[in-house]
Amino acid sequence: MAPHPRDAAGRAGDADEGGCRSRRAQPRPHHCRVGRDQLPAEQPGRKLPRSPRCTTPQLLIAERIILHLDLDAFFCAVEELRNPSLRGKPFVVGGRPDQRGVVSSASYPARRFGVRSAMPTSQAMRLCPGLIVVSGSRAHYAEYSRRVMGLLREYGGALQQISIDEAFLDATGLTQDPRALALEIQSRIRDEAGLPASIGVATSKLVAKMASGRAKPSGVLVVAPGQEAEFLAPMPVGELWGIGPATAARLEQIGIATIGDLQRAAPQSLRSIFRDHAASMVARARGLDSSPVHAEREVKSISEERTFARDVRDPEALRQMLLALSDEVAARLRAHHRFAHTVHLKLRWYDFYTVTRQTTLLVPTQLGEEIFAAAESLWWQAWLGRGESRNRQRGDPIRLIGVGVSGLSEGLPITLFGDPQREARLALAHALDELRAQYGKHIVRRAGLLRLGR
Repeated sequence: MAPHPRDAAGRAGDADEGGCRSRRAQPRPHHCRVGRDQLPAEQPGRKLPRSPRCTTPQLLIAERIILHLDLDAFFCAVEELRNPSLRGKPFVVGGRPDQRGVVSSASYPARRFGVRSAMPTSQAMRLCPGLIVVSGSRAHYAEYSRRVMGLLREYGGALQQISIDEAFLDATGLTQDPRALALEIQSRIRDEAGLPASIGVATSKLVAKMASGRAKPSGVLVVAPGQEAEFLAPMPVGELWGIGPATAARLEQIGIATIGDLQRAAPQSLRSIFRDHAASMVARARGLDSSPVHAEREVKSISEERTFARDVRDPEALRQMLLALSDEVAARLRAHHRFAHTVHLKLRWYDFYTVTRQTTLLVPTQLGEEIFAAAESLWWQAWLGRGESRNRQRGDPIRLIGVGVSGLSEGLPITLFGDPQREARLALAHALDELRAQYGKHIVRRAGLLRLGR
């Protein structure tokens, strides 16, 4: 059999500091179409099913091959595609500083000033004078995420999406060259979706995720079997996936500052502090993780909420925010191709007292006005002091309001057919989604939301 084009051309590019190889423009080869002379001796009865992209059988291999993909500064990368003038500039996607907004994503130029996700936008602007703040669009992010996950599904391995911009792919049995597979996926995401990605490859989910973090930005890092503990050892113990700030602080108090320190600890010596978690914590520090890549789960709920810059008691202002949130939830439903059966409301008063309400719809929906109608009814019941919130004074100031949906289903409800008006409203909503995707979310707005500037 003729050698594969990748083998004939040799490995393209030079190794970077992380041991990764950059890729020059060339025809994209199929990662698993290898020559027979490159395969180990065939073991009868040990063939695995082929990946849809493969043209030769796959053989059982001893070690798992787990990829962790992380889209770099995802929200910012999508905004740069929508507005190329943002490239190379310090900017963030997040809420406005005068509305207690926080940073959802920071561009790499902004990060050089110390700007980070989850930071108050006002603090970010103090760190980086001239910082550009972009409000962002969840519907756009959901669409780009859907494209990338669809691309990953083509490879046939178990796929577990853990957030809008992260996923694990179990590539065991799909390739003899994990680095080449990772580079191909990275290249395809760049070419077909226009997005940068970092990929970690290892024998476990834990180490693959840690490797993708070290590969940023836009890198590929492979941790060879048997090298997991050595790879993890120099890192601060707080960077170990699954260890939070409180646990890291307690470990540092007893002299465990690095993952290597934790690797050398005897689990029984930690039991008095961490009890049943001690043994698993030490095992993970040593890179031992057999957790499977679970097949992806459907989105079960969607929600949006806003914290007001100042507590609000004006009914019309609250009603307008409720309508805006309902529209945002509906747009995300349509982006996920889902209909909602249940609508949720969340209210938080000035003193942080919080209530939630929900109601089930007779007909599932993905229309903002129908979500709003249900949420508005729940809001009036809660805000005017009935039910669990009757200890509130009628019309007390509100600090936060939120709208959510659950009970999601795929496909057009049967009850929609034969209802021309509802079908027309749904068609209009999808047409408006397309307009906003092309020209920005403010190209068309409800007249009732002009006061909010939304």
